[in-house]
Amino acid sequence: MVANGKLATFKDKAYQPAPPTHHYEFGGPLGAVGVSVAVPFFCYWLAFACQPDACPRWPLADFLAWHKLGWSNLTSNPDWWKSLWSWEATAVYVAWYAFCVVCWAILPGKMVEGQEMRNGKKLTYKMNACATFFASFAVVAALSYVYGLGPLLYVTDHWAELITASLAMSFVQACFVYVQSYEKDMMLALGGNTKNPVYNWFIGRSLNPRLGSFDIKTFNELRPGLILWAILDVALIARQYADIGRVTDSILLVVAFHVWYVFDAEYNEAAMLSTMDITTDGFGFMLAVGDLAWVPFTYCYSARCIALNPNDLGVSGVVGVLAVQLVGYWIFRGSNGEKNEFRKGNNPKNRTFLQTERGTKLLTSGWWGMSQHPNYLGDWLMAWAWCLPAGFSTPLPYFYPIYFAVLLVHRQMRDDEACEKKYGKDWATYKKLVPYRIIPYVY
Repeated sequence: MVANGKLATFKDKAYQPAPPTHHYEFGGPLGAVGVSVAVPFFCYWLAFACQPDACPRWPLADFLAWHKLGWSNLTSNPDWWKSLWSWEATAVYVAWYAFCVVCWAILPGKMVEGQEMRNGKKLTYKMNACATFFASFAVVAALSYVYGLGPLLYVTDHWAELITASLAMSFVQACFVYVQSYEKDMMLALGGNTKNPVYNWFIGRSLNPRLGSFDIKTFNELRPGLILWAILDVALIARQYADIGRVTDSILLVVAFHVWYVFDAEYNEAAMLSTMDITTDGFGFMLAVGDLAWVPFTYCYSARCIALNPNDLGVSGVVGVLAVQLVGYWIFRGSNGEKNEFRKGNNPKNRTFLQTERGTKLLTSGWWGMSQHPNYLGDWLMAWAWCLPAGFSTPLPYFYPIYFAVLLVHRQMRDDEACEKKYGKDWATYKKLVPYRIIPYVY
């Protein structure tokens, strides 16, 4: 096979490792620059907007004064910039990332084949994210036993510096895989080989960047960022306990939801291999910064708000929030489980399906007969359950379900476009059979 767009042959099918991309997503190069700036900005903004004295600073006059002070720091205070970085915090973050790599290398795990790629081949992945999850919390428990709350409070006390370290790691990785993508015979993502290098760096030029058998994209997807999210949550419990001498039911509920969500993702690691992130998207700054910075430091935001501004729910509040969470999880896990079993060739409930000309089958009953993405609905309901314990004294925790709704709709639109190209007229038939995209009878 030959790179640079020339044809090679696998299984008598024409295959291009590096086909040119003639369309843009996310607003093209300008959008790529905008997202690359916006993600770090909001990671910091959300962190500084919620403090022990207010979350955010209010009334409006105080809110505006806070931004004025922030602008002054940005433009004329070099000490403020220096406070965002420390070599010590960077070393802590790098040590955490290295620990995850070591866990991947030495912990046992089943070898699983991924989806068939354009060249007719399948990559093999080591499934030990769940073991890494338990090993990580074993280390946290051991450190807490020996040193008390100190290690966990270090995390909350150096929050901005750790954000900077994660952003730096994201930038370095995006640059590395971009350069690596020019190696001979590297399979490129269909959407990442435009004529604009900035856009390619952002969206991801290489489809499956690897170092030997170490798959960078799948590793980042479930390990250093996602597990760190759960650890940050536990650190926020420690912060609240150190500040007020007790732990509120609201933060326990939120952290329980988050930790269970992370555990569920790690336990069902193989399900990741059929997602668009793995099968379709290249690995660039967009996925790197999303996995390593955005997910851990913003998904825990409701826990941060509650840790710094405690509130109690009471029995009725806990029961109500639990109900929302359980309904969302039932839909999310039930629909994903149904899809994964069907892809394995199992159909014990005799679900109806559409046989496509490509040879694949599209479910048209059960959860997947209600909407094209029932798992998105379940995920979104859980997002609300994660924010409700923060109460309504501040709107900040509710950025997450709003942002998540935008993300899910955008992902659904990308998936619709990709499936239309993939299945042709069969996709039009499928949409008549399953007309609702995410929420039955609504959207």
